[in-house]
Amino acid sequence: MTASLAALPPPTAAPLGPARPLRFAALGDSLTEGVGDPVPGGWRGWAALLAGDGPGCEFHNFAASGALTRDVAEEQAPRARAFAPDLASVVVGVNDTLRRSFDIHHVAARLDAVYGDLAAQGAVLLTACLPDPGAMLALPGPLARPLARRQQAVNAVVHALSARYGAAHLHLADRAWVGDRSLWSADRLHPGERGHRLIAASCHALLAERGLAPGAPPSYEPDRPPPGRSAALLWLATAGTAWVARRSTDLLPQLLGLAGAELRHAARGTADHLDLRAAEALSAALAAVSAPPGQGRLARMEG
Repeated sequence: MTASLAALPPPTAAPLGPARPLRFAALGDSLTEGVGDPVPGGWRGWAALLAGDGPGCEFHNFAASGALTRDVAEEQAPRARAFAPDLASVVVGVNDTLRRSFDIHHVAARLDAVYGDLAAQGAVLLTACLPDPGAMLALPGPLARPLARRQQAVNAVVHALSARYGAAHLHLADRAWVGDRSLWSADRLHPGERGHRLIAASCHALLAERGLAPGAPPSYEPDRPPPGRSAALLWLATAGTAWVARRSTDLLPQLLGLAGAELRHAARGTADHLDLRAAEALSAALAAVSAPPGQGRLARMEG
């Protein structure tokens, strides 16, 4: 079951839930942690908005800023399985694309293990594909295209595994979503409150179709005004500079090399070779996780 943000109707009331509270575990990175939606004492975010404040949902957010698929597989997923959720959201992968160690084979194997093990416990999965950070930051083409290929590969894996495990899946890479700057925080990479509320309401609509929507539909209306231009400039001058510096020590040297390859292939008229190489790597990664669920997932995980 999939849906895009633009295609979803306004939220409707959920069917009656089970006698006990629905257990909802959220796994992932800063998006699920709630970065961009500040509240006193920390972050809130779409997952907390979806869970609501009522007694009908027992919510645990295992997500952590900066998490990679490895962190979700090795640290968050065991804790989530111990929680024995009825519903588990797994939204991760952008940070993997921003590392020099990116390998779509490893990403696919980790996600397959996480999805498979949670589904084997009886959890309904909630997943999402994501926009690539190059587009969000409006990087020049030679820098943006390598990141776009990586995120497209991650999204293709998420699409395939979501279908395989019967996940409720939300498309967060739609152009209408990415292009609406009123949905984004000052950092240009995380949703603001409006964006988090839209994600929460959209997920609620998906889950309501399965009778798993926790509580009442989240409101679309924000509690606070969106950040202005001065807030965006302040972030870029302070936290944004630090973010770029941290990524530069890891990704930037490699990204500059990838950009150089883009320019060389463009000059030769062979840019499609780079697309073909990425497509072949993706096909091999998907083939490696094509065994029936429960057979060999952990064996495919790298040490």
